[in-house]
Amino acid sequence: MTNAKPKLLIVEDDLGLQKQLKWSYEDFEVFCASNRSEAIALVRLEEPDVVTLDLGLPPDPDGVTEGFAALEEMLRIKPDLKIIVASGHSAHESALNAIAAGAWDFYKKPVDIDELHLIVKRAFHVHDLEVQNQKSQLPDSDGETLFGTLVTGAPEMMKAARTVERVANTNASVLLLGASGTGKELLARGLHDASDRKSKPFVAINCGAIPENLLESELFGHEKGAFTGAIKTTEGKIEIASGGTLFLDEVGDIPMPLQVKLLRFLQERTIERIGGRKPIPVDVRIVCATHRNLNQMISDQTFREDLYYRLAEITVHIPSLTERNGDAVLLAKHFLARFAREMNPAIKGFAASALSAIDQWSWPGNVRELENRVKRAVIMADGKFITVDDMLFDEGDEDDRLLNLKAAREQADRKAINRAISRTEGNISNAAKLLGISRPTLYDLLKQYDMHA
Repeated sequence: MTNAKPKLLIVEDDLGLQKQLKWSYEDFEVFCASNRSEAIALVRLEEPDVVTLDLGLPPDPDGVTEGFAALEEMLRIKPDLKIIVASGHSAHESALNAIAAGAWDFYKKPVDIDELHLIVKRAFHVHDLEVQNQKSQLPDSDGETLFGTLVTGAPEMMKAARTVERVANTNASVLLLGASGTGKELLARGLHDASDRKSKPFVAINCGAIPENLLESELFGHEKGAFTGAIKTTEGKIEIASGGTLFLDEVGDIPMPLQVKLLRFLQERTIERIGGRKPIPVDVRIVCATHRNLNQMISDQTFREDLYYRLAEITVHIPSLTERNGDAVLLAKHFLARFAREMNPAIKGFAASALSAIDQWSWPGNVRELENRVKRAVIMADGKFITVDDMLFDEGDEDDRLLNLKAAREQADRKAINRAISRTEGNISNAAKLLGISRPTLYDLLKQYDMHA
């Protein structure tokens, strides 16, 4: 283990500002460069993790040619480098183009030292997570933490994980709410592994994937001869999970008649197999998940309200991938490291343009879609670096979707809000100031888009 400080490179031709920035970073080992050649030499020699880059470098201090050349060359040397570019009041478009070219973030000039510190600190945090995952040195899940299996740098996802950690050693029923592919089963397994039931079974059943006429038998089991084809007595999932955790995925798909029987079990903690007469006591922790709006289903009388309150003693909202600022790139690199090791060791990483596309994509299938795309790209890629084409992004579909002004505005609002909340570490007042809106307006937007600070 080393106690060396993280390395930060400041690329800035204003020597006064360069000196001011250098002395403000006591927690890092700071290197300074005044032009592109010095910056490239320091990247090769010192291998910093994070760079702050003024795009206006000599001999083109009033333009961005040298800055973009430095950005491209540094990323070619060290693709995982977190480069934060400077954006003057008249250079906002250049900053956005730099993000598209692979820069990690931008900051405004004149420099607000505190704001820049927050961005730099966040960049180092994400870099450390990437390194930890790529080296496959995450600790086994032993009940101490969920972060051994959860790959994230987003405060929104960390908040959900911490809630799960806090309730792990209780017997409260937990309801995980989130879109398909957001990692609900991962959190359910993490909850089980962090509980005192970890040595007992974790049993998962997808209630939406089993035909209605078979679901009751799958959950409660059946006695021999209970129906045609019942040639032996069979335990159901609830009974098999006794002493451990039962994970009911897509619980919103359970038909109404079966909801009554499930409610009775939750109240009495006993079951009867189909065709049986003998109550069987079962001690099991219930964790549920759904992408459906259960409150709306209760209003529509397709889901029982009394069952909902039994299942939702603790409710955890799982953010979609687009709400997890920076996680798409972080997860993509994690999946690439794993799949490349298993299937194609020649792959060294992502091209900068591919990372930019990953960061900008809407990911309707969330983490599951991202994992599948990266896996296919690793298998099919011809070069050492995965390109935009390898990821099979259908640009036409995305462009058509963005032609809808309402959808485009919502996506832009969500990204800006997530970034502001991330930068301010969840402080709503500061996030509102960063966005240039009032605190009540920000709360209204969070409610409108069903987002969680």
